[in-house]
Amino acid sequence: MTEGLTLPLDNAAIERILPHRYPFLLVDRITEFELDKRIVGIKNVSLNERYLADRRGRAPVLPPTILTEAVAQVGAILILAKPENRQKLPFFTGIERVRYLRPVHPGDVVVIEAEVVRLRSRMGRLKGFARVGDDIVIDGTMTFALGPR
Repeated sequence: MTEGLTLPLDNAAIERILPHRYPFLLVDRITEFELDKRIVGIKNVSLNERYLADRRGRAPVLPPTILTEAVAQVGAILILAKPENRQKLPFFTGIERVRYLRPVHPGDVVVIEAEVVRLRSRMGRLKGFARVGDDIVIDGTMTFALGPR
């Protein structure tokens, strides 16, 4: 782990790392963490989330863009947990080979993993995926740059 962080990270601990706040904070808990290597987070999908409210008679589905952002936030926690990165902001610079493999519905618990592919002082690449149960629902590679807050 890293300085001052004890697993699992709850909402308050996540808010000390990420600048996001409700309703834009999409990560509920961090359950595993290996500094500069990998991280595992949880997103609980609830029907109360505003982007699921009005589907005009169709079954509610978590929008793929929201799922992508949740994976990015878990990856950002991995990067920003390092003390030297705490006063920086990660910026998306690209996403590659993202595949949405099945829809995510209210009641699903999404387990999100991100692994470091390449990490430099100001840039990096993460491989991320998420699953519901044994089914992978998204995977892809994200690149980012660190900038001032």
